[in-house]
Amino acid sequence: MTTSSIESNSSARNFSFNRFLPFIGVFVLFGVWWLISISGAVNPVLLPTPVATIGTLITGIFTGAMLPDLTATVLRTFSAFLMAGIVGVPVGVALGSSEKLYRSVEFLIDFFRSTPASALIPLFILFFGVSDFSKVVIAAFSAFLLIVFNSAYGVINAKQSRILAAKVMGANPWQVFKDVLLMESLPQTFIGLRSGISISLVIVIVAEMFIGTEQGLGKRIIDAQQILNVKDMYASILVTGILGYFLNMLFLLVEKRFIHWSGK
Repeated sequence: MTTSSIESNSSARNFSFNRFLPFIGVFVLFGVWWLISISGAVNPVLLPTPVATIGTLITGIFTGAMLPDLTATVLRTFSAFLMAGIVGVPVGVALGSSEKLYRSVEFLIDFFRSTPASALIPLFILFFGVSDFSKVVIAAFSAFLLIVFNSAYGVINAKQSRILAAKVMGANPWQVFKDVLLMESLPQTFIGLRSGISISLVIVIVAEMFIGTEQGLGKRIIDAQQILNVKDMYASILVTGILGYFLNMLFLLVEKRFIHWSGK
């Protein structure tokens, strides 16, 4: 066997092994969970086995019992994210294009960004009541701050060498902004958007738990906990985690597809 064949086989094995790396942590988690649940260290009523929990999840999805709650949460999450993105990206880019303007509002952005969004829920209830709109607005507000911060940061930290090169080539201020600053800010803006969709989901779930609603994964989790329907509670938590993971992966794929120059 030639050296090139050996290297090719070794590369193929490494590639196959690397494809399974992300699942190792999952298997470890479920293995530890299973061992604890069957050991008797925790009351089985409070900690069902992973198999029982996944069975409840699959039953809830395929019978349609969980779909209305999942759909309601997804719609609220995307509504909040779109609201935050449509407003946050232009505001962030505008603030970033003038560092002095950004510094003048930096304290406000950092203050509200550092304030737990759950602490603001009572405030939003006072203004918007307990409607679905209040849940969307509180999530949109939290996502908006992240998107503004990252968009502005991306513009402010655009590579000066490219800006100077564009000016030397005769580009006017609008062309520098449109073709250099805006494009340079996109990688950081996408980080803000990816963080924004994640925080939107988190806040929507929290709002569904503590603001009156008829449907939503947050309500399903808290209702299951109150009546000790533990399997359904764990299954609903798993669904929220899976949903958050796939939303994050979706944005990573979009980022790799359209922001291929990131870091170059």
